[in-house]
Amino acid sequence: MLAIRLKPIGRKHQISFRIVVAEKRSKLNGKYREDLGFYNPATNKFNINNERAKYWISVGAQPSDTVYNILVSAKVIEGSKRPVKIKKPEIKETETKETPADLSKEEKVNESVTEIEENIPSHFAESTEIKNNSTDSTDSTNSTEN
Repeated sequence: MLAIRLKPIGRKHQISFRIVVAEKRSKLNGKYREDLGFYNPATNKFNINNERAKYWISVGAQPSDTVYNILVSAKVIEGSKRPVKIKKPEIKETETKETPADLSKEEKVNESVTEIEENIPSHFAESTEIKNNSTDSTDSTNSTEN
C-alpha cells in the first residue's frame, strides 16, 4: 500500500521535510517512489506538485494527516482538515473531588481515610475490623496497667 508522507531532511533543530510517495511499511529515510515537494514547519511554507499528488491519490495512495492538511491548504483536494495532535482524555467529574481550602489538615485526612475505606472490598474490610478490635483491646489493657 502506498502512502504520501513526510520524509525528514535537514539538521537537528532545523528540520524540514520532503513530501514523498513511499510504501506504507518502508522506513522514513528509506526508498520512495516519487518526490512531490517540500514542507518547512519552521516557516510554515510548502510547495507541492498538484498534478502528481492528484495522480497518486487517484491510484490509491493514502496521505498522512499532516500531508492531508497540506493538500487541503494547497487546494489539491477538498474537505476539512484533520486533527493532528492527539487530545488527552478528559477526566470525569466523579473521579476528581475538589476539597475546599478552608478545611483543616485533620478534616482533609479524615476525608481521605473515609474515601479509602469506602473503596476497600468487603473481604478486606472484615479482616481490618478484626485487627482494629484486637488492637483496641490491647490498648485498653495497657492503659489500665499504667
